[in-house]
Amino acid sequence: RGVPITGILGDQHAAMLGQLALDRGEAKCTYGTGCFLLLNVGNTVVESTHGLLSTVCFKLGKDAPTTYALEGGVAIAGRAINWLRDNLGIISSAKELETLAREVDSCEGVVFVPAFSGLFAPYWRSDARAVIVGMTLYTTRQHIARAALESVALQARELLDAMSADASTQLPALKVDGGMSVNKLLLQMQADAVQVPVIVPREIETTAMGAAFASGLASGVWRDTQQLRGLNPPARQVVPRASAEECAMKLE
Repeated sequence: RGVPITGILGDQHAAMLGQLALDRGEAKCTYGTGCFLLLNVGNTVVESTHGLLSTVCFKLGKDAPTTYALEGGVAIAGRAINWLRDNLGIISSAKELETLAREVDSCEGVVFVPAFSGLFAPYWRSDARAVIVGMTLYTTRQHIARAALESVALQARELLDAMSADASTQLPALKVDGGMSVNKLLLQMQADAVQVPVIVPREIETTAMGAAFASGLASGVWRDTQQLRGLNPPARQVVPRASAEECAMKLE
């Protein structure tokens, strides 16, 4: 009793604040069981014509302007890794996936579409189902493991393409967080897929950070957002190694 509630945010919106994606054109991607992206579009609503959701991002004070975002979600990301472990037995733990995937240099034509519960943005196809295609007699569990990771990066790229088209902006970098952001191979695949640097913050549990930031601003712990900017700095940056042409071929 007597404890004030000073901040209320949805989990992905809190992650945006925890990532300090405070300016128009900044975007974050949270890797969990699914994969969720938000793009800050500033103080004016952008109505999506490319299969995304228009949403309030945050409003940091009674008299502060409302910041809006475009939002897109991928139904299956980390959960595909669980499926490889629990249903196929390809790996014994999630941590094993990166090691296994690094044992080959490419997917050798294997493509994994993890639409186990349909496809979310930007397709919205509840009738879609998962497929693994492109296998030959030489396909190994290493190729399937690598294709599973690549599927996450490529689905995120599709969302960012839709966001760029809706908001008429080019992404300078992509901030990432969540449990799968510890996977260095995934981060390299993501940087290659989006062709911009991928930035990992010091604290990857950014939803909790964002909730704390919102409450702290409202209760006077911090005076304004300028005082927040150094509180969750970048811990590492991953730059693209593959060419835009290589990425385009994978998206075809």
